[in-house]
Amino acid sequence: MKRLNNLYEKIISLDNLILAESKARCGKGSQIGVRIFDKNKEENLKKLHEILKNGEFKTSKYTTFTIKEPKEREIFRLPYYPDRIVHHAIMNILEPIWLKTFTYNTYSCIKNRGISACAEQVQKIIKSYKNREKLYCLKIDIKKYYPSIDNDILKGLVRKKIKDKKLLSLIDNIIDSSTGLPIGNYLSQYLSNLYLAYFMHYVNEELKVKATEYADDICFFSDKKEVLHETLKKIEKYLKDNLHLTLKSNYQIFPIAKNRYDKTGRALDYVGFKFFRNQKLIRKSIKKNFCKKLSKIKNKNLTDKEIKQQIAPWLGWCKYSNSSNLLNNNGILRVNSKWHRKIR
Repeated sequence: MKRLNNLYEKIISLDNLILAESKARCGKGSQIGVRIFDKNKEENLKKLHEILKNGEFKTSKYTTFTIKEPKEREIFRLPYYPDRIVHHAIMNILEPIWLKTFTYNTYSCIKNRGISACAEQVQKIIKSYKNREKLYCLKIDIKKYYPSIDNDILKGLVRKKIKDKKLLSLIDNIIDSSTGLPIGNYLSQYLSNLYLAYFMHYVNEELKVKATEYADDICFFSDKKEVLHETLKKIEKYLKDNLHLTLKSNYQIFPIAKNRYDKTGRALDYVGFKFFRNQKLIRKSIKKNFCKKLSKIKNKNLTDKEIKQQIAPWLGWCKYSNSSNLLNNNGILRVNSKWHRKIR
């Protein structure tokens, strides 16, 4: 495997730092950190260039806060300057390199490979079994994935593709700034995919089981339940021996039902959808939030355009699922891929 050198100078160049800063500020222009940075923007970037050039960059102190949805998580936050700019500067250069390492069926936090692409891949897999009597799914979730990531193992995985000593020192400093990967770091999104990248190569190339990975939620498919039980044993061993990870005890092996009325199986609840062999619905919690939102705005004197703006995220979910009944029952009519309010 070819290891790459001479990347550090590209990362710390002023042109790359300017590009990184423009990306880091996207949608955050009103934040206090950005406004303070803008008071001496050019000088700050020159200073950051010198800090990196001299190898003096150290990760700043984290602040933390807790979110409750979709589940309770502790989020770590770094200052806009210098840390978030540095993370973007690193990924401007490393993203295309690491993308070549990720397997085709890895989706989380990858450009053009989000939830809809993952859902499409699941449907392709399900469709490939259309002539089989049964289709089984093994669904796993890694226990406390981000906090459980072993810093030394992660640094070893980074070194599989990179040998630039200055860049490795910079990345090591960021990795060692916390135990495990801090949720909230821009760089953490890519490092979390890298941590499982070679595991997914093992799944695809040695186990040869059809699978999809979205962060630490991974699904495996087969028309034989025995294959998935054997797969479970092998992946548990690989994750424990090579990555020091353990699976949650709530793993499931089950037959996927033909539709919501089929009692011989059940839906695969994954990436916001409920997948059946012949049907695809929105997850119940998303549907409930959609109905709550409609209930809040239905008595307001809003135009069709204003209503669409209010419910746009849910219309996106509906677009990629069999949701005609849901839309019609809530006074929305779908015509030629567009949504219209049926009644005022």
